[in-house]
Amino acid sequence: MSSDFEGYEQDFAVLTAEITNKIARVPRLPPDEKKQVVANVEKQLEEAKELLEQMDLEVREIPPQSRGMYSNRMRSYKQEMGKLETDFKRSRIAYSDEVRNELLGDDGNSSENQLIKLREERAHLLDNTERLERSSRRLEAGYQIAVETEQIGQEMLENLSHDREKIQRARERLRETDANLGKSSRVLTGMLRRLPRSKVKFLGHFQPTLTPLHMPLLLLHPQSPIQNHKPPNSQIRGNM
Repeated sequence: MSSDFEGYEQDFAVLTAEITNKIARVPRLPPDEKKQVVANVEKQLEEAKELLEQMDLEVREIPPQSRGMYSNRMRSYKQEMGKLETDFKRSRIAYSDEVRNELLGDDGNSSENQLIKLREERAHLLDNTERLERSSRRLEAGYQIAVETEQIGQEMLENLSHDREKIQRARERLRETDANLGKSSRVLTGMLRRLPRSKVKFLGHFQPTLTPLHMPLLLLHPQSPIQNHKPPNSQIRGNM
């Protein structure tokens, strides 16, 4: 993803350099050539805006923990874009000496004051427009930060929800295991109660090494030493 972003950055740098060069030329151009260059600059400004949109989309795909550096670069590029647009507006109303003479003709001296006044009014209007654009950019930056913060909060809530589900599943497995152990213990206790005392006493010798899972096997298996064990008195009576 970073390679795509850097590619867009290079294209943006080349394009803005061309725009800056053409904007500087606009005031010195004759009317016909000026219209052509102005139209070309307008087209390139649109291309630069599209590059910014692509870069913005790439930044949104970056993980939140690594997004800060790219967001700062995007803010810088947007500010540069705003400055280019302002300079372009100024260049379109700035007249070269040749154009001014064509407009004023032989009566240039008497009309020069009107032209100066017109320039001042337009410059004042551009200043107001620029202030509005700066305010708009600040609002947009604040909105973007709010959106990013909301996304981070949403991701944190999703992670917490997943962790809670894991904990609940672990608790359910623990309850099932505890229930199974309790059931096994009750079954084993019932089996021991039904055994003769001699077998219970014999089991006492093996108790340290037996588990609830071993006990039913020893009790039920036909070759079990418990099944074959006989009390000493029975053996004596058999010998007699």
